[in-house]
Amino acid sequence: MGNFKNYINSPIGWLELEATANALCAVRFKSVEGIASTEIPEILNQTRIQLEEYFSGERKEFNLNIEPHGTEFQQKVWNFVERVKFGTTASYLDIAKQTGSDKNTRAVGLANGKNPIPIIIPCHRIIGSSGKLTGYAGGIERKRWLLNHERSHTPSTGRLF
Repeated sequence: MGNFKNYINSPIGWLELEATANALCAVRFKSVEGIASTEIPEILNQTRIQLEEYFSGERKEFNLNIEPHGTEFQQKVWNFVERVKFGTTASYLDIAKQTGSDKNTRAVGLANGKNPIPIIIPCHRIIGSSGKLTGYAGGIERKRWLLNHERSHTPSTGRLF
């Protein structure tokens, strides 16, 4: 994976950012700040800035070079998840249908849970068909916080979940 690490203290806790010299590879939820790389490539600086803008409500889309590592199916799911806009949600069933089969909901859920770049690949926007918040690698409370944060910075279009 990446060679460089940096950390950001966000409203949902510490985030560890990992990148190669040119692309973001991972965002991980941490309980404490770790030790950052002595050399910080521009991609990590841009990631930190864009995440800070997101958390302040200024940024609704990320513009970063990313390289999430995963299987072909996981990559396919993450590409569909990336298209879910700020302030909106989609269901696991919606994503499964886009992958070619409405029977893929469990596989979509597993792929979504393996997303190495949460928030930027907005897996928190994927919810159960009933509107229920289900599963999130960072915990349901973080998922709820992220969805409420986006709802508070989006013109009213009804409930997200």
